[in-house]
Amino acid sequence: MREITDDIIEKAALGDEASFEEIYRAYSRFVYNVALRMVREPQAAEEVTQDVFLVMFRKLKTFQYKSSLKTWIYRITINMSINHAKRSHNKNREIYAYDDARYVSSEGNQIFQDVDKEYHENVIRKLLDLLNPDQRACIVLRNIEGLSYEEIAQSLHININTVRSRLKRAREKLLSLRKEVIHNEM
Repeated sequence: MREITDDIIEKAALGDEASFEEIYRAYSRFVYNVALRMVREPQAAEEVTQDVFLVMFRKLKTFQYKSSLKTWIYRITINMSINHAKRSHNKNREIYAYDDARYVSSEGNQIFQDVDKEYHENVIRKLLDLLNPDQRACIVLRNIEGLSYEEIAQSLHININTVRSRLKRAREKLLSLRKEVIHNEM
């Protein structure tokens, strides 16, 4: 990821499209990946990504450098993903759709490795889908993105103890549901 300097941020905040495009190029893949882990659908992740950058474009002038730009972008992405997930959940009350387009290698042992990897990813996806959006956000940021508790608290704009309790509840729920999801997969 290219380093975004304060100068680029300031120019983008003043409406410089080239500077904003640099920010977009540096962070769009990151935003999409975080959104995809949260909303579970590629099309929905694309929508969230677009919404994140629209919000950033409008609100970049309010960025106060109290945290890093990446943390600020995390916060916007997670909040927009949670809002999207809650809207989707309220509309259809079903488990989120899974993308089933997978590449399977035609080489001997590679097929088994791909199937095994796909199986584990599917189990993880289903387990994450069973968490509420707030818990899922904390698990994704901690266990998949590798953020510290402090960074998660900053990103979600919540107290660090709230991060700890959400992670604890999410882990407890995941442990209790793990056997059920695995059993249903077999």
